[in-house]
Amino acid sequence: MTLSITECIDKQLLHAVFQPIGILSSGDILGYEALLRGPVGSALESPSELFGQAQRENCMVELEHYAGKLSVSAFAKTQLPGKLFLNFSAAAIRQIASCEADVRAFLETLQFPIERIVIELTEQSNPDPISTLETSIRRLRDAGVRFALDDFGTGNSNLGLWIALQPDYIKIDRSIVHGVSQSAFHLEAIRHLHELAKHGHVQLIAEGLETVEDLMVCRDIGITYAQGFILGKPNTFPSVTLHAQALAAVRAESIAVFPEAVKLAPRGFSASRLMISVPSVPPEARNNDVLDILARNPKLHAIAVVKDGRPVGVINRRNFVDAYALPYHRELFGKKSCLEFSNESPVIVERTATMEQLAHLLSAQDQRYISDGLVIVDQGQYVGLATGEDLVRSVTEVRIEAARYANPLTFLPGNIPIDAHIKRLIESDAFFYACYCDLNSFKPFNDVYGYWQGDEMLKLAATILGEACDTQKDFLGHVGGDDFLILYQSEDWERRLRAAMAKFDANAVHLYTPADIEAGGILAEDRHGNPRFYGFVSMAVGVVPVKPGANIDADAIATLAAEAKRVAKRSNCNFFCMHSLPA
Repeated sequence: MTLSITECIDKQLLHAVFQPIGILSSGDILGYEALLRGPVGSALESPSELFGQAQRENCMVELEHYAGKLSVSAFAKTQLPGKLFLNFSAAAIRQIASCEADVRAFLETLQFPIERIVIELTEQSNPDPISTLETSIRRLRDAGVRFALDDFGTGNSNLGLWIALQPDYIKIDRSIVHGVSQSAFHLEAIRHLHELAKHGHVQLIAEGLETVEDLMVCRDIGITYAQGFILGKPNTFPSVTLHAQALAAVRAESIAVFPEAVKLAPRGFSASRLMISVPSVPPEARNNDVLDILARNPKLHAIAVVKDGRPVGVINRRNFVDAYALPYHRELFGKKSCLEFSNESPVIVERTATMEQLAHLLSAQDQRYISDGLVIVDQGQYVGLATGEDLVRSVTEVRIEAARYANPLTFLPGNIPIDAHIKRLIESDAFFYACYCDLNSFKPFNDVYGYWQGDEMLKLAATILGEACDTQKDFLGHVGGDDFLILYQSEDWERRLRAAMAKFDANAVHLYTPADIEAGGILAEDRHGNPRFYGFVSMAVGVVPVKPGANIDADAIATLAAEAKRVAKRSNCNFFCMHSLPA
């Protein structure tokens, strides 16, 4: 039989646990959140079951008030440092404000300063009417209580409530925080909240942190406080310090590696953006009619042949005019159907086709779109044409832009994220090593074996270099072609790098044919067209150490790393490290 809430209170079966809230700039403790737990071993032990039962018994506010008193009493006895965060619904807050004198008297008996209390408005209950809630919160603030919005980003805890109540703290819900080290979208969401908090003079608390990686990303974004299992779990008698793992992460001199967004084609882009309005002709139209239309529209590249609203062909201007220029063709074909000179299998795309779908046309076997263009339809009904030139240009522009953010082959960060991370390292005064990795004899291999096998060689390099990085500290980018850049913060960077070089050299051989393996390499043309023997593809690395306080920018580091790489390629060991930056 399930206990009632009244029984739990009367028999003192409930207890409070406390979870630390850490300061990310120092590793110290801001305070603790009090959490209520039901009778051990009962159906009400979990908070969700306990408060669910209170709702069913219609005694939620009574349970909240009891939990508040129980938590303050237990917290005072433990003599834990910092502030005490207490959870209350809007209804409970209004009642607390209405009996301020009783609250003060209770705190005085415990000799617990009211200034140490932070009231968290829970997101589950409806806060309306806001005006009376705002009045209650103002009254409590005047008494010395601080105020926080809990679980921001879910339920009733939203931006409107933030603006209306002007809290001292905002706790970002774990659904936003969790996995921020892996999600560029979550990263940007927290960055924007951080900017809003600065303008609103609010301190953010990142909730639900469970990994060192997420913790360090929140620290480096600039989030002031954090809470979660990685810092400390709820406990009746919690530690007065954060977990050692969290302390080490907070105080680490290295900066976190932010997740990078892959720059994709705009979601709003579709084939309709390429469409031009072009007059069409029915199948029974004569070739002379087509000639008249082309004469009146000198910039027209093609004309669609449409029957009952559906395209059945396309007439290419150049092909048509070239045919008509032949002797007697006008007299022979002028009065015949325009289908005589049409392509009756045109390339047809829906106007809603995405950039990704359009890009597939560029690698398709049917390349007639280059001259004929595309026929664009809306649910099968003709609406216009697009030129092959516009298609190629648009897809190319998007691919070039995307490659600056992420390499389309290896999916590693491209030049823009690389530059951004270098700037973060410099601004943070971090000690790091810029390592430029290049593949020797890659071009001859690519020429002889083809781009497909060449891509396999590049993916092999990317995989092995990725394995040589600590994802928490080290940043791997793909500059382009066979050039990679690692920004190492790991102390054992050289061991990692040399092991990666050896592993790549050993595995690259397996991409050659048995005959070429036996020969020790391949015969290929050099840059001047002369035959030359090339050994197996190998990895060369040039390294530039960048110490804290170095007066250097990202462009200069990239230039020096490229120069170090060139020296490495000329050396016997394929490795070169600058001892110091040039003056």
